[in-house]
Amino acid sequence: MNQKLLFARAYELEAAKRISEDARPRFHLTPYTGWMNDPNGFSYYKGEYHLFYQYNPYDTVWDTMHWGHAVSSDLLRWRYLPTALAPNEWYDSDGCWSGSAIEMPDGQQLLMYTGIRREGGEARENLQVQCLALGNGVEYKKYEQNPVLTAADLPEGMSRYDFRDPSIWQEPDGTYRVVIGTCDSERHGNLLLYSSEDGFHWKYESILAKNDGSLGLMWECPNFFLLDGKAVVLVSPQDMLPPRSWPRTDDAS
Repeated sequence: MNQKLLFARAYELEAAKRISEDARPRFHLTPYTGWMNDPNGFSYYKGEYHLFYQYNPYDTVWDTMHWGHAVSSDLLRWRYLPTALAPNEWYDSDGCWSGSAIEMPDGQQLLMYTGIRREGGEARENLQVQCLALGNGVEYKKYEQNPVLTAADLPEGMSRYDFRDPSIWQEPDGTYRVVIGTCDSERHGNLLLYSSEDGFHWKYESILAKNDGSLGLMWECPNFFLLDGKAVVLVSPQDMLPPRSWPRTDDAS
């Protein structure tokens, strides 16, 4: 186990002792300690619901992201588990960003997440790649051949600095798919589709959906699922303004 993960686990264990149960909301999950934002890897595994989340255990502000972890049998009462991922490799040295989870045929749980590292001079842009970790519901080991998708796997014209938030699923034939958010040179959002025979080796397939600018700019945090026999994709658009037809709070009429 890497030292950054060990340190995060030791810190959160001690810091959480200073938070009384009365200080936590009754009906929704709070971080074990520190800061949380995006939910990640929400999944049902080994008889429990697993919820990971973007996590800074050290302060109540956004910072270099870890993956926090909690489980529940009923979606009401949650039990904290130790930090699942900490940024310690060259490809995720500036954060283990959002992703998803799936159960593999051998019974292990596969986490797919975006690793970032900052490069460049004053601009310090975030180079974003896709990574894997495999585990048993508590302990996770990063895949030795990470990152599994890089800028080399992007279609022409897509940004390697906006390439994030993989949403993974398994097809009925046993193969795997993942949708990842990115944007083009005009910062219009695109959703990229990749396929894999085994969940570890991936190849680009196509642009699943694209934005002409009418639905904000970059599309983040895609989620793919089937509902009543139809494929549904949810996205979080950046910089999306409400249509003129929407009611406005400052409209005197």
